[in-house]
Amino acid sequence: MSDAIKHECGIALIRLRKPLSYFIEKYGSPAYAMKKLYILMEKQHNRGQDGAGVANIKLDVKPGYRYISRYRSVDQQPIKDIFAKIGKKYDKARRESEEGFFDEDWMKENCAFTGELWLGHLRYGTHGKNSIENCHPKLRQNNWRSRNLVMAGNFNMTNVDDLFNKLIELGQNPKDKIDTVIVMEKIGHFLDEENQAIFDKYKGKYSKQEITQLIENELDLQRVLKRSCKDFDGGYAMAGLTGYGGAFVARDPAGIRPAYYYADDEVVVVASEKPAIKTAFNIDYSDIHEIEPGHALIINKSGDYAEFPFIKKLEKKSCSFERIYFSRGTDPDIYKERKQLGRLLVPQILKSINFDLKNAVFSYIPNTAETSFLGLHAGLEDYLAARRKEIILDGKPHVDSIDEILSFRPRVEKIVSKDVKMRTFITDDQNRDELVSHVYDTTYEVINPNKDTLVVIDDSIVRGTTLEKSILRILSRISPKKVVIVSSAPQIRYPDCYGIDMSKLNEFVAFRAALALLKENDLEHVLDDVYKKCKASTGRKKPENYVKEIYAPFSYEEISNKITEIIKPEEMEAELEVIYQTVDNLHQACPYHIGDWYFTGDFPTPGGNTVVNKAFMNFMDGKLVRAY
Repeated sequence: MSDAIKHECGIALIRLRKPLSYFIEKYGSPAYAMKKLYILMEKQHNRGQDGAGVANIKLDVKPGYRYISRYRSVDQQPIKDIFAKIGKKYDKARRESEEGFFDEDWMKENCAFTGELWLGHLRYGTHGKNSIENCHPKLRQNNWRSRNLVMAGNFNMTNVDDLFNKLIELGQNPKDKIDTVIVMEKIGHFLDEENQAIFDKYKGKYSKQEITQLIENELDLQRVLKRSCKDFDGGYAMAGLTGYGGAFVARDPAGIRPAYYYADDEVVVVASEKPAIKTAFNIDYSDIHEIEPGHALIINKSGDYAEFPFIKKLEKKSCSFERIYFSRGTDPDIYKERKQLGRLLVPQILKSINFDLKNAVFSYIPNTAETSFLGLHAGLEDYLAARRKEIILDGKPHVDSIDEILSFRPRVEKIVSKDVKMRTFITDDQNRDELVSHVYDTTYEVINPNKDTLVVIDDSIVRGTTLEKSILRILSRISPKKVVIVSSAPQIRYPDCYGIDMSKLNEFVAFRAALALLKENDLEHVLDDVYKKCKASTGRKKPENYVKEIYAPFSYEEISNKITEIIKPEEMEAELEVIYQTVDNLHQACPYHIGDWYFTGDFPTPGGNTVVNKAFMNFMDGKLVRAY
């Protein structure tokens, strides 16, 4: 994605199902779980580079000993920073006692981060300052183990105001109005109530110490989640640890955010992406399972686990951007889907270049678009194979010799590369634009000037600014006859409110194109009409998405053509065309991940429509703020 955006966070959870002594004996170190968590997090670092955090809980620790440990970091390399600190804890323990280092009881009493339950988080901040306080895991502390709650998640809630008010109704005084705090406090409230209900049940029948054990054995996390999450509207994969060793990972009812798990007789593991689990534990993909939407994977104190429903399921709308761009392409299914996205673009591209493959060069930008480019290349080869067959079977004279027909291949070059060391630190617009134009560089003298058409595929085009300010200006220098920019994703028209940092409508080049078309066609009254409808829908539980009406008067091609006009630099002499993937082709390539609200406006939850309407009102009112 040449227009970089911040997006989904990542989670990683490990529950050892056997005592630490088992892993010391089998693997020769008490650091088994720590090393596995490090791999899980490193293999998901694409999901968060603003910060990271790790929490660890020791089971059945004697009173007087710390049993919850946590590190968070906003270092330039936060994962390495955290695990270096944990590693120093281990090194210190070994220096103190070589014998104790291989003894479970001694390590638990003398070394932090030696517990059976681990939770890691990678943060990509969609808003808020990049500070330690904004990093997960979050901790809700109490002297009763069963009331301690550690939480981390990959989520955004669309109804934060409503949830905030419900906490007030419960008698709380929340310290902040952000979804992370509100979610933890709401779950924490019902965790407290579950504790109290079991305490009241056994009060007077057992000693308070005995009741503590009964609470930890009987506490029903499914019921806690049912009561606390019933009002949640958003996309989420939330992981929680309790001080006594119970844990859960709850997934939203539409399956918007991803969550996968693996379990054997040694461990239960959860991560946001399958390849991380595959790499860390060297298992078959078939052994990795997806947590069902509206379900929570719950692990009890003894290490037993199962999926339990906690909220009514909706139609599954897993985020298609995970497949297009966010998740690592080493997942075999995602790899195939991305190749198919490229392959399905071939008919549009051939039409754009007038089927003149001899005078066309194909490339991609950025590196994450390489897989869809491979699919595009394979699709071109298929087209050529079919044409060769037609020519040979036809038997009629042809302008090319049979050798030329058989040997011809599409021209593929690495045309654009990014200079990752360039930093656009200048703040005034004129000079910053000049600097931005040099963030990318091009390969010279592989294009025949004023003769070749250059086709460049991108993951998606969000704002179009990088194309206008940098890439297209650079490509102009090599003097192609025509440049075709191809997006493997459809036009992004609507904000995302479930995790991605795309909340302001005026930042989308597709929205700016629609505005320009409304003005050109004397339809600016549509904006006022939509504004009035959005305003009237405020407070409704199930509003419509009225912003769709802004795009309704125009065809898909008209929007694409206007985008072409908007992003074309004034000095660019070559002809320019922008091609977008169609929504139908997206669903064909990714049939099991049909969440497409940023393309179609079909939000999977009522809160999505509320957010898009609010985003439009913010635009009309000149408010440069998030809509959720």
